[in-house]
Amino acid sequence: MSFVPPPYPYERLDGLKKLAERHEGGPIDCSIGTPVDAPPAIALEELARAVGARGYPPSIGSVDFRSAAASWIERRFGVNLALDQVAACVGTKEFVASLAQYLHLRLPDRDTVLYPAVSYPTYAMGATLAGLRAVPVSIVNGQLDLASINPADIERALVLWSNSPSNPTGALDDLQEAALWGRTHGVLVASDECYAEFTWAGRPRSILEHGLDGVIAVHSISKRSNLAGVRAGFYAGDAEIVAFLRLVRQHAGLMVPGPVQAAVALAYGDDEHVERQRAIYQARLQLLSDALTPLGINAPMPDGSFYLWCSKDGLDGWELAGLLAQASALIVSPGELYGDDGTNFARIAVVQPDDRLELAASRLRESR
Repeated sequence: MSFVPPPYPYERLDGLKKLAERHEGGPIDCSIGTPVDAPPAIALEELARAVGARGYPPSIGSVDFRSAAASWIERRFGVNLALDQVAACVGTKEFVASLAQYLHLRLPDRDTVLYPAVSYPTYAMGATLAGLRAVPVSIVNGQLDLASINPADIERALVLWSNSPSNPTGALDDLQEAALWGRTHGVLVASDECYAEFTWAGRPRSILEHGLDGVIAVHSISKRSNLAGVRAGFYAGDAEIVAFLRLVRQHAGLMVPGPVQAAVALAYGDDEHVERQRAIYQARLQLLSDALTPLGINAPMPDGSFYLWCSKDGLDGWELAGLLAQASALIVSPGELYGDDGTNFARIAVVQPDDRLELAASRLRESR
């Protein structure tokens, strides 16, 4: 074969899990950002009704689905969208992984995906799966260093990815600067904003606040409403780009199931459950940050997201992950999984129930 898929990143953690098994109750897995808390009841009740299960759902998303997404964008960010500027996707990971392939059909003379040097692995993998170049952009003080991009790569760029709040670092990017850079250079900027509801440093932000031309924002119900299993999200922004992607994706048969669209529309209409979830994540982040700091582990509260981006002098990310597995049964992700620049870090996702995280914190306190 000319292409051999690399191991899936999180499958490399089996050794850490063996270290944690010596603890009663086994591993406390904080390696993947999988929500564990309850979704909003109204969404589950709507799913159970299974309205629309018999027929093919609209690929672009039902009017109710897109209206709910657009209304949420207006409430959260003060941006007004026409319905033809919003479209559904089958979970945003699918969208991230396929975007480069579809954009290349539109601009075949461009073959490069620009993405944050420390980031969610699927930005780079999307380029690889499309047979294109993946070029990392340096991060300075948590933000894209746009001035560092090689002019030759700009000429070949299909898209620049931004992720704010960042997975894994929790940093907030300068979305206004990214939008301006994209328009200046004629490069689409795709802003992955799936953690926007969990912004701690000020209010949630969207690239759409800085104009719709040449940008798209990508949002997911997975984190916002603890509905990762239903696989639904949406993208919105530049009308020409949305129209092109909608048509290509329709030909590919990409459709969010009808009952899911109905349930997600209700979830986007409710903000109270999100406020409750925000308080839960803030408390969990503080709990583990406080327990780690006395051990000489730098685990500052993030500006956004539900991750702690940790480091300890003298240890790389795998060694730090091993220390945490042995001391507390916590399974965390070594920073190398998010790019070479993350080698000396580890990421902790606070997505275990409170009692499990309290148990981990108590073990960390005892290990001082």
